[in-house]
Amino acid sequence: MTTKPTFDLSGKVAIITGASRGIGAAIAKAYAHAGAAVVLASRKQAGLDAVAEEIRADGGAALPIATHVGDPDAIENLVARTRETFGRIDILVNNAATNPHFGPILDADDAVWQKIMDVNVLGYARMARAVVPHMRTVGGGKIINIASIAGLKPAPGMGIYSVSKAAVIMLTQNLAVELGSDNIHVNAIAPGFIRTRFSQLIWATPQFAEPMLELTPAGRFGEVEDLIGAALYLASPYSDYTTGSVLVVDGGLMLGWPLG
Repeated sequence: MTTKPTFDLSGKVAIITGASRGIGAAIAKAYAHAGAAVVLASRKQAGLDAVAEEIRADGGAALPIATHVGDPDAIENLVARTRETFGRIDILVNNAATNPHFGPILDADDAVWQKIMDVNVLGYARMARAVVPHMRTVGGGKIINIASIAGLKPAPGMGIYSVSKAAVIMLTQNLAVELGSDNIHVNAIAPGFIRTRFSQLIWATPQFAEPMLELTPAGRFGEVEDLIGAALYLASPYSDYTTGSVLVVDGGLMLGWPLG
């Protein structure tokens, strides 16, 4: 590298899925603050519009596009509109996820399996497939997959979600191998329990929350802001020699996790 690395993302264009709230919205705002033009994708336009307005009010550039990552046509539209508006794609953050089942794995029917795997795994693969050709045209890119510590160790009651996130980690590593020669770096962030609506059943229910906090050296659940440093690092030139990695951000919970 001939120039000093920087977390400045000026001139870069990032697509973030699941960007209407929670982790996705926090990453989108951080990238915009670092100078990137951000394209916000999620199923509901109203939530995206609200995040985009916050970013624009802060002087950033944001394009909100309602997109279901289970719909290939919607993904094609997302990528086409991104290119039409900003001319390039440099960064993809795969964050959209679902988990409609809480309970034993064997209690879930095939439809539940198919929904979780379609969004959490195939959705990530579809997005990567759609953006990689455009990253190649600009000489490289960054793909950041939001996994989970549940993909590293068993999570009782969240078994199918755990399987999907383990698949995300393996998808990350395989893409890193396949895309390395294109200067496209593919990494994953594995959050612990972050206080979002998605994980509310855990942190807002004392019978679940108290044991988790006892196992967490940091003594608290994470906030979405706790993931921003990892997300900025993996999007920036500082991570140009990092690919295929899984960056755990969990307050130390994995150290005390009793299973696995």
